[in-house]
Amino acid sequence: MALLTADQILAVNDEAYEEVHVPEWGGSVRVRGITGKERDSFEASLVDKKTGQTSKLSNARARLVVMTVVDEEGRRLFSIEDVAALGKKSAAALERVFKVATRLAGMSDDDLAELIEDFSADRDEPSSSD
Repeated sequence: MALLTADQILAVNDEAYEEVHVPEWGGSVRVRGITGKERDSFEASLVDKKTGQTSKLSNARARLVVMTVVDEEGRRLFSIEDVAALGKKSAAALERVFKVATRLAGMSDDDLAELIEDFSADRDEPSSSD
């Protein structure tokens, strides 16, 4: 089998989509995979810029859902301003969509566990904000 060239790789449409039934919301949503750059941006959003530690997991599910739920044309349904409101929706519904989004993004359970482990380690340290 011949190796791919850069042009062949760049020419491939490797977008992935999946419909997810969300009974809590009364229907289905379309979830798209994210690009490498978008995944890096999502992961960077979890890191505290001052400490370099993963400590911003609050609303992480909602943030990824905002990035991945799209309409029939592939346009995002939500904007970054919707994260807080979306974070107040059913945890079961968010988790259902989040699981598909992470799978389409190539994020493994180990990747997520590592982020959560980093977060837990941060929580064991005394807070300087008291």
